[in-house]
Amino acid sequence: MDTSKPKSVIAIGNFDGVHKGHAALLTFAKKLALVENMPLKVLTFEPHPRQFFKPGNAPFRLTPEHVKERRLKELGVDAVEVLIFNAIMAKLSADMFIDMMLVDLVNAAHVVVGHDFHFGHGRTGSIETLKADKRFVTHTVILEESGAAPVSSTRIRESLVGGDISAANDLLGWEWEIEGVVIHGDKRGRELGYPTANIPLAETLCPAHGIYAVRVNIGDGVWRPAAANIGLRPMFEVKSPLLEVYLLDFDADLYGRTLYVRPVKKLRDEAKFKDLEELKSAMSADVEMARNILA
Repeated sequence: MDTSKPKSVIAIGNFDGVHKGHAALLTFAKKLALVENMPLKVLTFEPHPRQFFKPGNAPFRLTPEHVKERRLKELGVDAVEVLIFNAIMAKLSADMFIDMMLVDLVNAAHVVVGHDFHFGHGRTGSIETLKADKRFVTHTVILEESGAAPVSSTRIRESLVGGDISAANDLLGWEWEIEGVVIHGDKRGRELGYPTANIPLAETLCPAHGIYAVRVNIGDGVWRPAAANIGLRPMFEVKSPLLEVYLLDFDADLYGRTLYVRPVKKLRDEAKFKDLEELKSAMSADVEMARNILA
């Protein structure tokens, strides 16, 4: 143990989404840290272990690392310790994880985890494993429930993939957003009279394909109304899901800028139209619907 490091209250988890359940855990941990006059630190993993074990699966992250860290700090976390999840980390036994990470790395006095927390090689470490170690005190928090089940990142992903933005945001406790850098596209939108800012989804979860009413922040703090297509554009068949945003009553060069896009409501599924005139007519209706919803 490094006795030069101050004792800390440690919350452990992946914290993808930093949702209402995570907020309840962190609120408990913050109160404990204030009572004990200790810093609250989060111990989390990057990449997400699921990305390490199943690298070929479709992107599923709700919050990329820097967004996750920002949300954690907003909830009162004093420091975020990121553990690189690689082959070495995956092979650590539960006892080695406790010795190396909780004791040597962060000098834990209190450890706060969710009620179903497991860790170590093969997920052999449990809450009972933590409680058996008397070098720190272990606290478990039952995550906040919504409906008949605890709030979870899985439930939020299911809501987004189902196109239910409102349900996802209710579970998150904040408005989910997609962040990305605007790239050059094929200029189809401009040719059709609706120039769009094109944003690759990268490692961010792709919600249900379709047309959405969204709000967009171009980095200046102003949330502007917009209509967006998320998906593969059946008329033109792009290879990877893309977010294409048409900002209402706004015209500026956005190439290379980071945009923050908050889906508000799904308007309809993607569709393949018989010709470009029918597509333009649908796009006009989409824009007006988005305008009315966001007014």
